[in-house]
Amino acid sequence: MEPIERKVCQASDGVEIVYAAAGSGEPALIFVHGGLANRGFWDGELRRFSDRHRVLAPDLPGHGESGDNRTKWGIPEFGADVFAVIEAEKVDKAILFGNSLGGPVAVEAAMLLGERALGVVGVDTFQSLSHTMSEEEAHKRAEAFRDDYPGSVRHMVVQLFHADADPALLRDAERRMQQTPPEAAYAMFLSLAGYRPDEAARRLKAPLRAINGDLYPTDVAGVRSIKPDFALKVLEHTGHYPMLERPASFDRMVGEVVEELCHHGVIITGER
Repeated sequence: MEPIERKVCQASDGVEIVYAAAGSGEPALIFVHGGLANRGFWDGELRRFSDRHRVLAPDLPGHGESGDNRTKWGIPEFGADVFAVIEAEKVDKAILFGNSLGGPVAVEAAMLLGERALGVVGVDTFQSLSHTMSEEEAHKRAEAFRDDYPGSVRHMVVQLFHADADPALLRDAERRMQQTPPEAAYAMFLSLAGYRPDEAARRLKAPLRAINGDLYPTDVAGVRSIKPDFALKVLEHTGHYPMLERPASFDRMVGEVVEELCHHGVIITGER
């Protein structure tokens, strides 16, 4: 197992981005966490895939150890942050994985990478590409987290797992998510208003895939009406964090998707 390094780079607006890095080999695998999470959600994948790939997992600004001193928040900005990490690492070819909010973020980063992106893989996300959050909805959600951050996080976590999920997993997810600064969460939720995932997916030239749980069903036909090359793998009886709930099965599916996307892009894994 390759050691996991803690590294630092700067976003285009000067915000410090802390990220984890391990291993070597192309294509690099980039793992992007979701809202209120952090890079530690991907520790298992850094250990599992660093024997053949350069594996990177950033803390998005406002999350984990990264800075929150920015004035403009949003999914495109987060995508540029991921792109900054990839540039700092001088990655040639990459496959981007994104959990939850990290899925659209990975799409934005892939569009900046252009032909260097071999694919984007959502992790319990892209169940639909048709929903755009209104300003009213974003404001209501942001205010709920500002008014009662601990209670809002606790309520959200319960909705992300099956009812019979291991209580220790729920406690661990809640503990990690409670560490996100409430004001950063407030700014992030506000910034989601008006973002069009369908428009971003239509502009994405790289293939789109997903590894989803079954807690919330995926509208495969609806997604393919927007991104015809979309393909899905489903982990049964799994919620929002398959990398934590079923790591062995999840990593097997990650390996399968990486192999398929490398074949699609005619890349031999492990080469730099």
